[in-house]
Amino acid sequence: MIWLRSCIFNVLFMTVTAFCAVIGMALLPFHARYTRSFIRLWARSIIWLMRIICGIRLRVTGLEHVAPGAAIIASKHQSAFDTFVWPALLEPTSYVMKRELLDLPFWGRVARHTGAVAVDRDGGGAALRGMVRDAKRVLDEDRPLVIFPEGTRSAPGERLPYQPGVAALVISSGAPCYPVATNSGQHWGRRAFHKMPGVISISIMPALPAGLARKPLMETLEAQIEAETARLMGGAAPVDKPGE
Repeated sequence: MIWLRSCIFNVLFMTVTAFCAVIGMALLPFHARYTRSFIRLWARSIIWLMRIICGIRLRVTGLEHVAPGAAIIASKHQSAFDTFVWPALLEPTSYVMKRELLDLPFWGRVARHTGAVAVDRDGGGAALRGMVRDAKRVLDEDRPLVIFPEGTRSAPGERLPYQPGVAALVISSGAPCYPVATNSGQHWGRRAFHKMPGVISISIMPALPAGLARKPLMETLEAQIEAETARLMGGAAPVDKPGE
């Protein structure tokens, strides 16, 4: 039954997403707020399909912590689900994402139009400065920005090194940074066909103290996210994985 439900959902997910990408292209001549509203509708539709077809419900706690205006959402990243859920929760949201994703046909152009920020993970210091510059444009518009501190997806229970981009962004912008934990990978695994029923939990914690230097900021951020993620996954201890 899980296989059948997953098959139906995956087909619908790809079909609906492709259809919405075409509509998104048609919206490019208009102001980005219309495209963002459409993406919000798409994200909520996928979340509804997950619940109806796969039996996956979404539970979000701590959303009240996020003040209106500029905000940095520093989230654990376990699943493709994390890459589209935030427009359904906060409006108008943009993401920091790998540059190659913005080069994809259709969706890449739509993402750029809505203010997505590209980061070249192999570009060194110049790429980091470019990411910070582009991200500040989003924050200067008093909009929330989602960044995945690990830089890529990690398997449930896996702990990847946290990258310095999030600290550079927080320190340079002065925007509040909210640590976020999730167990999304337990239900929508990385490159996994099966979608497992249950509850995807997202836990948004209070903003980090203002004015932290780089090292304590990174240590506090990682400690809070990993501890809360372990709790959401049932207490599983994270396993460190060295950077590649």
